[in-house]
Amino acid sequence: MSAFNMADQLSYIDNPVFSQFAFYGSILIGKTVLMSPLTALFRMKNETFSNPEDLKLGAPGIKVNFDDQTVERVRRCHQNDLENILPFAVIGVLYVLSDPLPHVARRLFQTFTAARLIHTVAYLAPLPQPIRFLAFGVGAVVNMIMVGRVIICGTL
Repeated sequence: MSAFNMADQLSYIDNPVFSQFAFYGSILIGKTVLMSPLTALFRMKNETFSNPEDLKLGAPGIKVNFDDQTVERVRRCHQNDLENILPFAVIGVLYVLSDPLPHVARRLFQTFTAARLIHTVAYLAPLPQPIRFLAFGVGAVVNMIMVGRVIICGTL
């Protein structure tokens, strides 16, 4: 394990670990960004608005409604992405700076990405538990592995 040297890691963008992180991170951030318009699409389709000023977008007589299960399912999936993918993005940058083995980093990034995509499908389909729970757990374990490496490298 090499010493944590942030200046060296920032000095080259052609770092293979950074390239892998950028690729998988972009997939995840793109997925998270798409969840917002998906929520809006379901709100408009189901005429389920959460703010009085948004009622102008629907037919007359529509009321504010927080009970539409389809809209709430998409919204909760988006919220879960924000709570898991954004920390992955921050942790991932620190992990890249810790100079991990490229094949280990690639596998962690792939595993987290697959887990979050499975989580989304399981949430939106919906698929029976424990599929969504396991996908969430796998992603959490990957984040903790990366955090552990950063902490260990930061104390050397």
